[in-house]
Amino acid sequence: MMPVRPAPASEQPEPGTQLLHELAHCRAGDKGDTSILSLFAYRADDFPLLVERVTAEAVAAHLEHIVHGEVRRHVLPKLCALQFTCEHALGSGVTTSLALDTHGKALSFALLAMPIEPLETR
Repeated sequence: MMPVRPAPASEQPEPGTQLLHELAHCRAGDKGDTSILSLFAYRADDFPLLVERVTAEAVAAHLEHIVHGEVRRHVLPKLCALQFTCEHALGSGVTTSLALDTHGKALSFALLAMPIEPLETR
């Protein structure tokens, strides 16, 4: 088994933050030039943090180099999930795109690299 290496300093989150993959997992789907990212909290206790921090605006900013259209968020509290619809994310769609990842499956991994600041505790 290969030893686990820490991420380079440029990929490390700021002190006091954690990466989204520590709190949730993500699945990606596609329809035409639209990518659909479904984010599921590992623990129900972490879902309020995801709702507060993983907004449509935050996802759009985090994926701005990939997603060139509107990002919409849908909150699914009974599933402890958030779903993001990302328009103009797949280079015109699966059958006409010249991208290597025409279905956008790697977008789920890109989203999970998003740094998350904790909620303020009082």
